[in-house]
Amino acid sequence: MSGSTAFAGSWSSLPTPLTSWVLEVIQSMGHTQMTPVQASTIPLFMKHKDVVVEAVTGSGKTLAFVIPTLERLIRRETRLKRDEVGALIISPTRELATQIHSIFASFLDSQPGAAYSPPLLLVSSDQSSPSDDTQRFLSTGADIVIGTPGRIDEFLLGKGRSSVNVKELEVLVLDEADRLLDLGFQATLTRILTHLPKQRRTGLFSATMTDADALSELVRVGLRNPARIIVRVQSKRMKINSTQRNEVVEERRVPASLENLYINCRTSEKLIQLTRIIELEATQNSSSHFIIYFATCACVDYFYKILSHLKGVKCNFYSLHGNLTPSARTRTLTAFSAAPYSLAMPSVLLATDVAARGLDLPLVDVIVQFDPPTDTKTFSHRCGRTARAGRTGTAYVLLCGRELEFCDFLNVRKIPLKEHPYIPHSGSSSSEPEHEDQDDPDVDIYLEDVRSVLKTDRALNDHAVKAFVSFVRAYSKHEASYIFRVKDLDLVGLAKSFGLLRLPKMPELKMANRDAWKDADISWSEYAYADPVQEAKRVVTLAQAEKDGARERERRHAENAKKKKKNGSWSEHADRKDERDKRKEKKKLKAKWIKTQTTVETEAEAAAQVEQCTGKRQRENLAEASGSDNDMDDWNELAREEKMAKRLRKGDISQKDFDAEFADL
Repeated sequence: MSGSTAFAGSWSSLPTPLTSWVLEVIQSMGHTQMTPVQASTIPLFMKHKDVVVEAVTGSGKTLAFVIPTLERLIRRETRLKRDEVGALIISPTRELATQIHSIFASFLDSQPGAAYSPPLLLVSSDQSSPSDDTQRFLSTGADIVIGTPGRIDEFLLGKGRSSVNVKELEVLVLDEADRLLDLGFQATLTRILTHLPKQRRTGLFSATMTDADALSELVRVGLRNPARIIVRVQSKRMKINSTQRNEVVEERRVPASLENLYINCRTSEKLIQLTRIIELEATQNSSSHFIIYFATCACVDYFYKILSHLKGVKCNFYSLHGNLTPSARTRTLTAFSAAPYSLAMPSVLLATDVAARGLDLPLVDVIVQFDPPTDTKTFSHRCGRTARAGRTGTAYVLLCGRELEFCDFLNVRKIPLKEHPYIPHSGSSSSEPEHEDQDDPDVDIYLEDVRSVLKTDRALNDHAVKAFVSFVRAYSKHEASYIFRVKDLDLVGLAKSFGLLRLPKMPELKMANRDAWKDADISWSEYAYADPVQEAKRVVTLAQAEKDGARERERRHAENAKKKKKNGSWSEHADRKDERDKRKEKKKLKAKWIKTQTTVETEAEAAAQVEQCTGKRQRENLAEASGSDNDMDDWNELAREEKMAKRLRKGDISQKDFDAEFADL
């Protein structure tokens, strides 16, 4: 098949002629003839048929439902009232909804006499709430409402629902229907569809809607006897056997004008190959437009900060992912779409799959899938952002090691890939040896380049680690898990591609081969944030951590000393036990002696005699009780204590002096 889009006749060949001003707008857009999907869908949808439409990206599906929607509203016998909705278009993303809204607006802005109000866009916004949407609807009297499932759910079933009348609804369109039928949207979609009238025309449109996807959900979404329209792309190739050469016609799920390529490289070489692809394509067209797809939002954020600092990469970079605010996403997409070809350097959009479906970006020349998508259906949607409406385009995907089996996986799904040779350095000769036995010589150079950027700001290192960890987690959840396995992934090589200063602590790295890895030479205690507020916070946290560490070391030292004492030798335990026994015996003798003293004090006149006798007997008893008649040291100590006790009672000495002398007994 030729590289140009196939056409299926002029617009005048439609069974039901189009309204004159609608036809004028179509022709002003440059669409002189219908595409196959438009020629097949418009006649059915303008009448009374529900349709399920599957066609490759860039084949004109949007006009295939925009035109019949407008024609059905124009041909109504009675005009819709101000609170009535005539057509409802539901899209999975705000970017796609905004694009569809702009197409409807282009038509309605060109209508004679302004008979129909501008379409209403319902997407999440910092400046608009669901109640504001209702007020805008009532004030403008919009007949056509376009939006995302959540916002339309609020609009139809939330607060103020009585102000919106859907009884006269003519058309319901589910764009990118396979995405809308995913689990994340099922509950919301069911509520919306239950609320809508059954007497309506419903259309499901997508580029990747398999039989199982659509047919299993038709009853649930309320289609009645639908017409299924499938527009295939076919290509011819020569099949040569031992006897003859035959032309074989193959079916494809990507545009024929798209060159779909893969590059086999090591994980450590992915960043190098990305920069060389940009350099290669920019050499052919200095104002090329690229979209580079990453697996996670964190990866987009990180490489957006890094790529512009690499040597030899001179581009205008844009960042788009789901964690950005709605207004930021709109600004980015608008700026990238409006970037003119007159610029002397390429425009590069770094994005997640939020920019994979439905977006019509006609200026895009090259797609690079830095990370293969976790959902294999998304692969063709990503590729479909280029080679649209008859234009040519190129799509690359970087595959490493076992990931090469992904080519066979896609080929079964009618998405053929051709191998593109590994791209060497622009200054190397064609006779340069293959890199299969070792990393590309530029790996270490790029690693140091990225590290030099990271060393300027500790926040960049935080982004790098977050991106690396998020990628590994996304990789572990790949739909084709028998191909994309973390245990087969070269994590050390991947860390080099990310330019990490050191490997993070994560379970997946325990089994990694660290022989090829060397941490960056950097003092982590002095490694600072460029932001003064962040750095001040880090310094305070570090000081507190040092104090906590000192206290923890003291606690551990005390615990270790206690354990050491507890776990000492048997002889040390025996000596300590003997000392304790002796101290206990002395305390018992002291208690006995003090008890005898209270009796002596009751007889004032005979105190001396009784004391002498008692003292003599006491000495004998004590000597006998102690089992040691020769232990005169103990007796002398008790006698001295007795004298000191008398002095204490007379007030000659203080209790403090007495305790200081005998506290150890």
